[in-house]
Amino acid sequence: MNAIRNASVRIVTGSCLSAMVAITCAIAQPAPAFEPKVGQRGKDVVWVPTNQNLVDKMLDMAKVTPQDYVIDLGSGDGRTVITAAKRGATAHGIEYNPDMVELSKKNAEKEGVSARATFEKADIFQSDFSKATVVTMFLLPNLNIKLRPTILDMKPGTRVVSNSFDMGDWRADETVSLNGNGGCTSHCTAYFWIVPAKVQGTWKTPQGELTLEQTYQDIKGTLKDGNVIAPVTEGKMTGDAIAFTAGGTRFTGTVSGSTITGKANKGGVETDWTATRS
Repeated sequence: MNAIRNASVRIVTGSCLSAMVAITCAIAQPAPAFEPKVGQRGKDVVWVPTNQNLVDKMLDMAKVTPQDYVIDLGSGDGRTVITAAKRGATAHGIEYNPDMVELSKKNAEKEGVSARATFEKADIFQSDFSKATVVTMFLLPNLNIKLRPTILDMKPGTRVVSNSFDMGDWRADETVSLNGNGGCTSHCTAYFWIVPAKVQGTWKTPQGELTLEQTYQDIKGTLKDGNVIAPVTEGKMTGDAIAFTAGGTRFTGTVSGSTITGKANKGGVETDWTATRS
């Protein structure tokens, strides 16, 4: 009877030990590394990686330098941020998926750019990216449109590059496609904009009263000198740089708040030109 009891004890004890070993092993096993899947759901979009050659082209279009602060909206696996950091820029990624954020940090560490490439788990629509000199994104048309007012309120001259999707009736300053080049077979078009200064309104100038209407980077209007009214043509804003023609004179200048200073060229003769917002 004791033998049977002892055998039972050994069996139970062995079972317990086996269970404890199994539990210990289960606890000791590291969690499998996170691997992003193309098409995985995010907050607003599914994840599709940007072709590296297009990443390079987008940063080329924005003329990224070590003096820039690049912010990538929806930074995914971090490749755009990391590439910008490799060019010497300070770069930051805003990404909603915490697993992607951690993956990006590890990727930045592997590439030796953790000091310049940072990432945060956040909602792009609740984030302040106003200090960026360059904004990059790969979102969707409706999201670009939703972001457009915020981007247009950024400092004039801020450069913006989008993979695949434009911003509605805000015409891109430049469009480049890599379809079939550099191994890019889908989502291979980049759109580039420069945030324009806001100049709509009436300005006082030595040449008369300048009235401007503005649609994004395009400007038109009139220059009134006494009873003479000349239309403003060929008007363009490039960041804080203004250029237009009126009354046979080509005006160019720089906008700084409520003041414009520049040159007026008529028949090859160049003079100084200033304007003050009324």
